[in-house]
Amino acid sequence: MDKAIPGTLLLDPEVLDDPYPLYRRLREVAPVWGVPGSEVFTVSTFDLVSEAAGRVEDFSSNMRCLLYRDDAGLPGRLEFGDGSQALATADPPLHAIHRHAVFPELVAKRMDALEPDIVELAETLVDRALDAGNVEFMTAIGNIVPITMISRLVGFRNSNLDELWTSAVNGTRLVGSTLPLDDLLATAAGMDGILVWIAGQLSVALEEPSDDLLGAVATAVKDGALSKPEAIGILTTLLSAGGETTTSLLGNAVRMLAERPELQAYLRQNPDQIATFAEEALRVESPFRYMMRFVPRDTMLGGASIPAGSTVLLLWGSANRDPEEFERPDEIDLERRIPRRHVAFGRGIHHCVGAPLARVEARTVLTVLLERTKHISLQPNRTPCWVPSLLVRRHEQLPIRLDAS
Repeated sequence: MDKAIPGTLLLDPEVLDDPYPLYRRLREVAPVWGVPGSEVFTVSTFDLVSEAAGRVEDFSSNMRCLLYRDDAGLPGRLEFGDGSQALATADPPLHAIHRHAVFPELVAKRMDALEPDIVELAETLVDRALDAGNVEFMTAIGNIVPITMISRLVGFRNSNLDELWTSAVNGTRLVGSTLPLDDLLATAAGMDGILVWIAGQLSVALEEPSDDLLGAVATAVKDGALSKPEAIGILTTLLSAGGETTTSLLGNAVRMLAERPELQAYLRQNPDQIATFAEEALRVESPFRYMMRFVPRDTMLGGASIPAGSTVLLLWGSANRDPEEFERPDEIDLERRIPRRHVAFGRGIHHCVGAPLARVEARTVLTVLLERTKHISLQPNRTPCWVPSLLVRRHEQLPIRLDAS
């Protein structure tokens, strides 16, 4: 491990905006890096990230802390006892129980049933954006489609989409690792409202069975497979992850198109390649840049010692640009032999259960956008900006110009 790399680089605002030079340095000199002045380790190469993701007994998904930016600019840990286990943060055997409760509702048949709704919504939003010409893509399209679809997929009733989106964002802010401690505590307290609302949705579903994900989770509660707190945790996780992942993917993909007129032209002529482009967008700009792991006992990884009690960040965003795994890793390459080999949706037992929905949404929105435009460009004198997060690779603002075909 290279102690010459300052620990403050991890949360440096400029590095958050462009983390790839740091990722490159870590892969080369400290693939398992103990962040100086902290109890946090990062893992940055494809092979080691994949290995750690598979060693669930050594790298537990049970979330036992949240990270914050301390007064020295280093990652501090806000610990909360035995942790929280809900689907993405659950270990075996509990993880299998949680996944079984929701996975039957997330198979391809369910995704196909939602596709006409995605097309209709995408067409409406793109037409509205074309009327304006200059739009901020995230608020006009990118934020709206995913939160609408995850709400419909889950089966939430009488949803206020603006409030759901705010709650989804606050959920990922909690694990964004960049907030000062006071702000982190305030954000955590602000989640009480959505937890109460989801608990109410679950109570209705327990009384009125429904053929959707909420109904499946309610059935698992009735059958004793899930407790009510576990069910609420799963539904909250799905809301945050389902909203953020696809929102980030859509914004990142559209920015790439706006920066590459030749890529736009190629995809308009070859729409069958749009799905492959979405995979490359996922790889080059991973929507979730890391997933957290807890180390229950002393262990080794890549020749490095990691003591019990440590927090480990598996850097998906770095692994997906590892030149040992991908030729020309920083480039969009529509000819990659296995385009889905990336780890943007995780690896192992925690591969994202919502990945099929994210792929359908991305393919549909990008297809409609390319069909109905002759040119997509960034607005001059208005720079895209990122959410200040170690976790999420999402545009806060993406001002673009759309010229109708």
